[in-house]
Amino acid sequence: MADLSVPISPLHGLAERCAAQPESVSVWEEPFTAMTDLWVDPTGEGGRAAAVVLGAALPASPGRSIETTVATAIWFGPEEWLVTSRATSAADLESSLQQAVRPHGGSATDVSAQRTSIRLSGEHARFVLSKGCSLDLHPSVYSPGTAQQTMLGQAAVVIIALDDGGADYRLLVRSSFARYLLEWLFDASAEF
Repeated sequence: MADLSVPISPLHGLAERCAAQPESVSVWEEPFTAMTDLWVDPTGEGGRAAAVVLGAALPASPGRSIETTVATAIWFGPEEWLVTSRATSAADLESSLQQAVRPHGGSATDVSAQRTSIRLSGEHARFVLSKGCSLDLHPSVYSPGTAQQTMLGQAAVVIIALDDGGADYRLLVRSSFARYLLEWLFDASAEF
C-alpha cells in the first residue's frame, strides 16, 4: 500500500527524461517549492511587515518580482503577490507571512499544491519558450526580476527570468498541467 503521507510530484517518473536533455536546453523540476498567496496593502504597515519577513520590499509594479535568500515575491495584482521559497517549508512560509500581515488587515494562504516549479536553462531556452509564448523574451526586455503570467503552449504559466542572457527561466504551472507542459518542452526542444 502506498504511503499517503509522502507527497508525490505531478512530474514523478520523468527525472530520467529531464536528465537526458542536452545542456543547450536543460529542463528539470524544482520539487515541492513552498508557495503562499499574499494579500496586503504594500504602502501600509502590512507591506512593511512582509518586507521584513522577505528581506526586501514587495515589487510594486506589474510584471516584476524580487528574489532574496528567503523567497521570491511575484507581483500578481495591486495588493496580491505569489511568494515562493525553496529555503523554508510551506507551513513556515505561510505562518511567518500570516503573523506579519494579519494585524494590518492582510492575509497569507498556502497554495503550494496549486503549482509546480520547472526550470528551463541553456543557450536555446529562450527560443524554446518563444515557440509557444507571445511575450517578447529578448534579454533587453525580459531581464532578471521580470515575471509575467501568460500562456505557454496551452498551459497558463508564470515565466520568471533568472539571468541577463535569456538562458535561465523558472516556469510556474498549475500542477494539473505540469506533465503536459513538460512534454511540450521536450517536444519544443527536440531540434536542439
